[in-house]
Order: sequence, then structure tokens, then C-alpha cells
Amino acid sequence: MNFELSPDQKLLVDTAAAFARKQSPVSRLRELRADPVGWQKATWKQMGELGWLAMLFPEELGGFGASFVDLCLVIEQLGATLVPEPIVPSVVLAGLPLLRVGSDAQKQRWLAPLAAGDVSLALAWAERDGRYDAASVTTRAERAGAGWRLTGEKVFVLNGHAADALLVSARTSGGPRDREGVTLWLVEPSAPGVTVQPIQTMDGHHAAMVRFDGVELGDDARVGALGGGVAEVERALDDGAAASCSEGAGMMQTVLAMTTEYLRTREQFGVKIGSFQALQHRAVDMFVECELAKSMALLAAIRTDGDDADERRSAVSWAKAQLGESGRYVTQQATQLHGGVGVTDEHDVGLYFKRMQVLSSLYGDDEHHIARLGRLPSFTRDL
Repeated sequence: MNFELSPDQKLLVDTAAAFARKQSPVSRLRELRADPVGWQKATWKQMGELGWLAMLFPEELGGFGASFVDLCLVIEQLGATLVPEPIVPSVVLAGLPLLRVGSDAQKQRWLAPLAAGDVSLALAWAERDGRYDAASVTTRAERAGAGWRLTGEKVFVLNGHAADALLVSARTSGGPRDREGVTLWLVEPSAPGVTVQPIQTMDGHHAAMVRFDGVELGDDARVGALGGGVAEVERALDDGAAASCSEGAGMMQTVLAMTTEYLRTREQFGVKIGSFQALQHRAVDMFVECELAKSMALLAAIRTDGDDADERRSAVSWAKAQLGESGRYVTQQATQLHGGVGVTDEHDVGLYFKRMQVLSSLYGDDEHHIARLGRLPSFTRDL
């Protein structure tokens, strides 16, 4: 298989890399940690003008139908400098399900302005006892006259603190863990009965805990088929996992570069510590893990665009498991090789370490994905 980037893809990578270096260096994330939103609308709008938010959408919505691989190439470069804008929560987690099963009116209302960088979205799916199970839903949408009444709570909603609309999974029938009976709904945070509690995550990003207390919805708020939401959420989580692997690959490349530069310049006992063979071996091991993670992330991005659900799940789980192992190794080694300064908040390596811990757990940690691999038909067949 030819993995060489096309001229257009090379230009895309160069543009995203230049944007990340000039418009959003790591120092920007450091400054925005204290901001209540954690990202800036002006930068989000600029991403829309560059076409990145519209890449996966069709022309009638302001997009140009690019591949998932193309978007992941951009995400990889944004990950290199920890760009905080919510491109994965908005475009991948919430935008793609809306594109797949939303009505024409819903797409025009939300996806067209999303593509332009005028709004952001969020997927509210996780619940307190659900772990990574999209079917573990106790939030309920019950018939109330001609409409519906939404009641329940969603936790750790990525970009939920700043989103203009929430894509919410709620049970319309069945028991708490039944795969059937979960439906997706579009809910505006400003609606009566919605309470958004902003939180800050360990990596300096922001999210929200969201409560719904008798929120009134019409039938026009329903997204997709009644009771068919679990499959859509699972597909969205796979998309998010694939994108996170690309983000992690970009982060790891930067961390490796930071560490090798430190080894070349830091002196101990009158010599550069990079001359110590033991440290050279550790740097080489970091390089190998970076290449493994990047290769698996690319495969996941390719399979995400395909129609074979089994192949997609397999590639995503392999990539996410690899990210968990390689990402932790690279960031842990980088922190240790930087010595005492590596564990201080003043040094950037700590920001990458924290973000990698979060990425490793988002959309399923390595333990979850290894267990899922064991249940896939392709895995058991190969054995």
C-alpha cells in the first residue's frame, strides 16, 4: 500500500503545522487554562475560514467532502502544539452523527454554521456508571403531550461548557443497559431545565457536567430513528478514538523532539548527557514507539473511512491500545529524562504528559480496547 501523501495533503500538513506554530504555540494553552472557555472563538472562526471544520461535510453544507484521513492529518499537526479548540468534540463526535442521520433542517441549522466556524457542538453521552458503554443510559426522554420531556444527567461532556447545541443520548424505551431504545436529541444549553456545570480537566482543557430537568423537546429535536442511537454513538466514539490517535501521534513527535534537544544541550559532569549510551538507547526506544503509534493511527484513519464495520473497530482498537502503551511510555520517558524540571508546571513536557493521560482514557482506554478486540469476529478468526 502506498502511504505517500498527495501534493494536496502535503500542502494541508504544511498549512496546519504553520498555523499551530504561529497562531497557537504551547504557551497559548498555558494561558488559556485560566480562561472560563479555554479556547477562543476568533481562532475557531479562523479554522472555519481555512476549511478544516468543513472538510468532512458535503458542498451543500459549505464543505468539500474530504476524507477522514485528511482531517486526521490536520489534527496531528494541531496536537503537536496542544491546540485547545474543540475540533474533535464538535466536528467528529457531534458533527458526523448529525451528518449521517440528522434531518435536512437540522443539518442546515447546525452543520452549515459549524463548517463556517460560527458555532460549536458537543456530544453528551457518558453517564456516571456507564464507563465506555454507549448503551448504559438512564437519562430518559418520555412522551409529554405532543412532545417529549428530557430528564437525567451527562458527565464529562467535552466542549459541553461552550457548545451552542448538545447532541444528547436518552432512553425512550427499555432498561438501563438495553441496546435498543436509546434515541439522539438536539438540545440547546439555553433551554429551560438545562443546567451546565463547567469543569476543568487534568490536562488544562474544559468540559461540563450537564443536567436535564424536564426539558421540553419537540419531535423536530429528534436526530435519527427512534431507539437507534446506540449504534450512532458507538460509531462516533470510534471516530473520536481514531482522531485522538492522530492527535497523540503529533504530540509524541513533539515530545521526542523536545527530549532529544534537551539531551543534546544539557550538561552533566562536564559533558552533554546525550553522549551517555544508556540515554541514547532510551531515546531510540521513544522513536520506535512514536513510529508504531503513528502507523497504527494512520491505519485507523483509513479504516474509519471504510464501510466494513468490523475492520473499522479492529483498526481503531489496535490504534487506541497502541496509543495507550506508546503514548504513556514516550511522555513518561520524556518527563524522567528532563530531570527535576520535567515534573514542574513551568516546563511544557508536563502539559504533554497530562494531555496524553487524558487521551489514553478518552473513547476507551487500552484495557477496554484490548478486551473489545478479543470479542471481534476478525480477531477470533485469525487465531
